[in-house]
Amino acid sequence: MRLFDAHNHLQDARFGGQQDELIADCVAVGLSRMVVNGTCESDWPAVAALAKRHDCVLPSFGLHPWFVHERSPEWLAKLGQQLDDCPAAVGEFGLDRWKPGLGYDGQEEVFTAQLCLAAERDLPASIHCLKTWGRLHELLRDGPLPKRGFLLHSYGGPTEMVEPLAKLGAYFSFPGAFAHERKTRQRDAFRQVPADRLLIETDAPDQAPPENRVTHPLGQGVNHPANIAAVYEATVELLGQAPDDLAKRVEENFVRIFGG
Repeated sequence: MRLFDAHNHLQDARFGGQQDELIADCVAVGLSRMVVNGTCESDWPAVAALAKRHDCVLPSFGLHPWFVHERSPEWLAKLGQQLDDCPAAVGEFGLDRWKPGLGYDGQEEVFTAQLCLAAERDLPASIHCLKTWGRLHELLRDGPLPKRGFLLHSYGGPTEMVEPLAKLGAYFSFPGAFAHERKTRQRDAFRQVPADRLLIETDAPDQAPPENRVTHPLGQGVNHPANIAAVYEATVELLGQAPDDLAKRVEENFVRIFGG
């Protein structure tokens, strides 16, 4: 099967500079493409460098809400230049009222600027949202939105919002962490995701699957992106689909939003 990771952070320093070896492991388990998401101005060059070295890496550049307070006055111009040099995807960006001590001031301004940038260039957008789903829906509803759609990575919102968000163009990616028994509500929401809007992600180095599902342990809670195969397996069990059928559908969805 051809596997596709819709969202990870392969540039993360927790991988200890072993990215090339990690990608080799991913290719060995059948991974064809992965979207590697930048989160701040300082890590965009590392994402671009990975894309230049590895054809399987689709780079995405964004300013994550956790780093809004660190942005430079020129952040948006820098992001535009990065996309001029490497036009692929915008993200990870979003809204967050969950992280302790994180201020909300500036988040909506930064979110809207990046959403507009994705819409202007019709690039896929990878969106983070925690504890602010109603406001996110309002901002998305008021647009503009990229015609090719946007990804709600690691969707943890209410089940009843799946349909209205899908109508706006949302895709929803299932992470390995949702296979943990305590994530019942999140799994219930994914059962309502339309088949043509489902994607799968590792969010590596975060959101590792349950320990008994991990195929590529790295220790210290670091999630190896080659665990993508285990996430596919968990999704197959969740949805009761044949592995080949699920893989084909996810590939079609990935190509539709992110390109071939």
